[in-house]
Amino acid sequence: MALDLSAIAAGLPMAASFAMAGGFVSVREARRRSSLNAALHELRRPLQALSLLTSAPSDPGGPLESTLQMAVAAADHLDREINGQPSLLEADRFSVRPIVEAAVERWRPAADRVGRSLESAWSGGDGELEGDPIALAQVVDNMISNALEHGGGAITLAAEVDRGLCRLSVSDEGGGGAVDNTQPSSRQRLSGRRRHGHGLQIVRRVAAQHRGRFNLVRSGGGTEAKLALPVSQEER
Repeated sequence: MALDLSAIAAGLPMAASFAMAGGFVSVREARRRSSLNAALHELRRPLQALSLLTSAPSDPGGPLESTLQMAVAAADHLDREINGQPSLLEADRFSVRPIVEAAVERWRPAADRVGRSLESAWSGGDGELEGDPIALAQVVDNMISNALEHGGGAITLAAEVDRGLCRLSVSDEGGGGAVDNTQPSSRQRLSGRRRHGHGLQIVRRVAAQHRGRFNLVRSGGGTEAKLALPVSQEER
């Protein structure tokens, strides 16, 4: 078959355009990745400084230390997302109660600032799980944060261990007002209030990773976020 040189020649500019466009996209993506890695480096630096400042063993597992651990884990997750590395899920056996208590202490000042109460109630055993303790701390934080930002009235975190399950629920009394994000404060920018839904997506993902389930129940009396996770075999 004779080659149609005129057709090939006509197609060269288009092929060159696609190649150039692909090159521009690659350059743009490389620059974006470089900028994100630079921002990540700036995030790690104050976290490292905080780690040194809070290294005293006065309150191991307390709200300050656990908050820092979650921040470091989030930075590691961001690093892997930016650079195309698979996410890691820690496999450990841990007690749930200290995680719940640290989360309540961590968020109580935020509730106090807006005139709301945050209390916890625990029943049953300590509840040991197998999985990632930092991921569970992130889940509890997101459940409390969601009630604080989108609900109203008193917030109660109830936990119980029964029939092979550890059940955590965060409930509020409803009536939460909409947040005005037209002029976001620095606190709102840090909290991500302009981006809705990410927190509960994390809760659902972590619940599935730990063979559990999560559901959100809304009613006229408020909202209840309910998480159920299987406890370790020795706890059953």
